[in-house]
Amino acid sequence: MNIEQKLSLSAIKAIHSLYNAEVDPTNVQLQKTKKEFEGQLTLVVFPFLKISKKNPEQTALEIGQKLIEIEPAIASFNVIKGFLNLVIDTKVWIELLQEIADNKTFGIKSFDHNSPLVMIEYSSPNTNKPLHLGHIRNNLLGFSLAEIMKANGNRVVKTNIVNDRGIHICKSMLAWQKWGNGETPMSSGLKGDHLVGKYYVVFDKEFKAEIKELIAAGQTEEEAKKNAPLIIEAQDMLRKWEANDLEVVSMWRMMNEWVYAGFDVTYKKLGVDFDKIYYESETYLEGKDKVLEGLANGVLFQKDDSSVWADLTGDGLDEKLLLRGDGTSVYMTQDIGTAKLRYDDYPDIAKMVYVVGNEQNYHFQVLALLLDKLGFKWGKSLVHFSYGMVELPEGKMKSREGTVVDADDLVDEMVATARETSQELGKLDGCTPEEAEVIATTVGLGALKYFILKVDPRKNMTFNPKDSIDFNGNTGPFIQYTHARICSVLRKAEGLGIAIDNALSTDLVLAEKEQMLIQLIATYPSVVKEAGDTYSPAVIANYIYELVKEYNQFYHEFYIIREDNEALRHFRLVLSKSIAQIIKSGMSLLGIVVPERM
Repeated sequence: MNIEQKLSLSAIKAIHSLYNAEVDPTNVQLQKTKKEFEGQLTLVVFPFLKISKKNPEQTALEIGQKLIEIEPAIASFNVIKGFLNLVIDTKVWIELLQEIADNKTFGIKSFDHNSPLVMIEYSSPNTNKPLHLGHIRNNLLGFSLAEIMKANGNRVVKTNIVNDRGIHICKSMLAWQKWGNGETPMSSGLKGDHLVGKYYVVFDKEFKAEIKELIAAGQTEEEAKKNAPLIIEAQDMLRKWEANDLEVVSMWRMMNEWVYAGFDVTYKKLGVDFDKIYYESETYLEGKDKVLEGLANGVLFQKDDSSVWADLTGDGLDEKLLLRGDGTSVYMTQDIGTAKLRYDDYPDIAKMVYVVGNEQNYHFQVLALLLDKLGFKWGKSLVHFSYGMVELPEGKMKSREGTVVDADDLVDEMVATARETSQELGKLDGCTPEEAEVIATTVGLGALKYFILKVDPRKNMTFNPKDSIDFNGNTGPFIQYTHARICSVLRKAEGLGIAIDNALSTDLVLAEKEQMLIQLIATYPSVVKEAGDTYSPAVIANYIYELVKEYNQFYHEFYIIREDNEALRHFRLVLSKSIAQIIKSGMSLLGIVVPERM
């Protein structure tokens, strides 16, 4: 039981004793005391005025006096209008720190085979282009959310659905066939996803040139887009693929393998992974079968042109096309097929979370209703983890025009900038070249991940690489450096023969800053829970920054190793060690490594 729960129960007992009334626990509001007042926790007494039939000040005074009688954790109190500020006894804080220090997994819940299963889909790339900055936000959010859900006691399956079929894939294939001259990743030195992406850009360039010619010959722009020879050839290639044409399917498999090998390199750089990968080339047929089953069961209906639809007007939406008249599927059909395969593989899914940008909000509103109607028990409660777009200071990116920020290039740039910044600040002095490279990679990736994850995922954001690598302020490197600083303090203590066990003296006078730090780390479990409940890694990121900021003030204002009082020195070392433990735990939930040396 934490200090807030303990005081809430005592407040309920006090009110019952004073006014002979039962109190709903939800009416007991405890909050952090404002910095200008004495105390650590404040009880809001306004909800109890109907019970006490007295003014706020008198009610707070009476409750405070009763709490002093019955709750030994409270040392004193003061009343500010309708707020009862409680001063917690020093011994309580010290005992709380000892409890935290003894628990290596403080704030993290365990899970077993009986825990709820949460499936999280993220990444969802197309095989016609490399991963870019938008994919980075998606992957980092998805991976972090998976870690947070595990920390909240859930079993988690991380999945990826690869969009490996469709007209966009055929565009890259056709351009490579026409202008590639047999170029391969090995012959070109390009990663496979970069090579295929290059031909997607080539297709668009040549396609636009054909449109321009047709317009000059008198066609409208709309007519030219439909009649351009390249798009007609691409559509013909798609039909051949769907008909299992040997040559087209063989080329498709070869180019997709190039892309998958390239994706794997990028995923490894980002430190993300998956438990199960699904492919739309396999799921779309399953989706068609599931739609036809829904038609046979009367859940869906067919129009005169043989197209199959869902009537969602009773749910406040519209009619949704699921199969065209020629029997071909739409994107929604593929999602239904993917859901079916996932349910076959993991029948005990309790919650399905889709990490997809906010431009797909309506799509997932429809998908939830359709899955529910088609018999998936988690369908209606699926979670669309809808996140905002990410841009650079220069503005939006466009894949067709080759103006996207490539994920690999960005990671390499971040590591290079981290190396340069660390050298300028002297943080690599005394390091071997190998150690310096590890630090540069750790700091560069930490900067990238933290800068993206600290922002509320629902908001659009602008990523500025230069701002992210700063050893001061709300950045990954600032947090990483603080962790390394604490580790340095602990190493120095060990070098001086100072033992850092967790047995603490309770006969200490603690400074307000020290009490506040213990109070802050004690809230870590509730922060992890909030991040899981709200699907927001930003909750973790900003909590860790607040903790690091407060610790740095403490570090500059108080002696640690140089403290003359041995018991107090020991307390401060244990406090520092516990804070390092929380920093490491919280940053790991963001997929960020914190080094012990910098």
